[in-house]
Amino acid sequence: MGVITEAFTSFVFGKVETTRLPVRTSTGQAQTVYLPTAAPGLGDSGVIIGREVYSGKGYIYDPFQLYGQQLPAPHWLVLGESGNGKSALEKTYVLRQLRFRDRQVVVLDAQSEDGVGEWNLIAQQLSITPIRLDPMAALDGGIRLNPLDPSITTTGQLALLRTIIEVAMGHGLDERAGFALKVAHAYVNQTVTDRQPVLTDIVEQLRHPEPDSAESMNVDLDDVRAWGLDVALVLDRLVDGDLRGMFDGPTTVGIDLDSPLIVFDLSHIDRNSIAMPILMAIVGVWLEHTWIRPDRKKRIFLVEEAWHIINSPFVAQLFQRLLKFGRRLGLSFVAVVHHLSDVVDGAAAREAAAILKMASTRTTYAQKADEARATGRVLGLPRWAVEIIPTLTPGIAVWDVNGNVQVVKHLITEAERPLVYTDRAMTEDSLTAALAAEAQAEARAAEAVEQRLAEEGLAGGPDGYDGYDRYGPYAPYGPPASGASESTVA
Repeated sequence: MGVITEAFTSFVFGKVETTRLPVRTSTGQAQTVYLPTAAPGLGDSGVIIGREVYSGKGYIYDPFQLYGQQLPAPHWLVLGESGNGKSALEKTYVLRQLRFRDRQVVVLDAQSEDGVGEWNLIAQQLSITPIRLDPMAALDGGIRLNPLDPSITTTGQLALLRTIIEVAMGHGLDERAGFALKVAHAYVNQTVTDRQPVLTDIVEQLRHPEPDSAESMNVDLDDVRAWGLDVALVLDRLVDGDLRGMFDGPTTVGIDLDSPLIVFDLSHIDRNSIAMPILMAIVGVWLEHTWIRPDRKKRIFLVEEAWHIINSPFVAQLFQRLLKFGRRLGLSFVAVVHHLSDVVDGAAAREAAAILKMASTRTTYAQKADEARATGRVLGLPRWAVEIIPTLTPGIAVWDVNGNVQVVKHLITEAERPLVYTDRAMTEDSLTAALAAEAQAEARAAEAVEQRLAEEGLAGGPDGYDGYDRYGPYAPYGPPASGASESTVA
């Protein structure tokens, strides 16, 4: 029956099947027959970063959404040489995260721009006053943070004092010096009740310890005084030395720790001096005991020039402890550095390795070939990613989110553009020139990729860098939906 039906069908409609002749071709040419494929994205909840360059898909990232599913930890490391877009990425990321009502961000701003920190313009836009720490201004009514602020627990105060001293001395406190500091701190907390205790009280007690503190340990009073002498000299620097005014009095009234964005402006601090890690230690512990609390808010702690904290073993240990709050209290730590060698070859290599291990997200902008190879070895990047890093143009980076590696073009809206450029002295004409230069750089990259594809027999194949602008303009994001906290924000 089947044969008769097939014969009748062929007679009426013609032969159904066609005979296809075999085709001989190279594997390179055969690849153009198949549609290009791209790695899967990270989901559709969070903030839009830009586009994945090989597929053109929107690239959405949010450590709080991904934690527990694709991320073992919400911490993020951003690498790359100056001028490649790190600053623009950080600022737009923060602006977009702040559109969620359950987000709060603290920024340690160490970059100077026109006499203020580079986050000053964003703070102004959001009607926020940066906490500007300046040794000169501190003596004339500037911002002051008190390490002995009652809002910090007694244990936290003592830990902070030890960290400050160890950073300044370059080594840990021995048992005798630690004992002298402990009894001085305990005495000050017990006796100073009519005002905030301050560092001057600790220094005075170290110089003139109470007899009871010596008798309790069955040692001579002169011994206790000698044990605390070096400690007193270090703390005296914060009272009468080059850091005076910032930490030797009650905390300035009016610092709003409930603000959605808190900016510590460190731009007036010499980043190569001992003041920077001391300041990082004070801010870190102060935040740990006053800002981070179980109120179901998701917090982002962004640190510019992060190698200054990671290169000090004592401060690195402090921040290592702070990072552990990421799981318990919803904290995402973002460290921004220029070169990984600044960290892994520093004095705190072991602590740096532990911090890097906690960062499940790593974003790498353009680096020189040798630096890219070193970065690839430390971070375990695939070979193709290491090879492409030196060729990246500004705004394009390799993203490694717990092994999901993609090349992403960061996109900036017209509303964000005036806020994220680090050179506010740019005129409208020079801004246009900068945009034109960026477009030319992308065009050159596209030509290079096209040439490479042609050489490999892949011309017309997968969409590479030449696909950046094929998908229409990037629409500015609008206001979040009422009550939205887990939606996509562009």
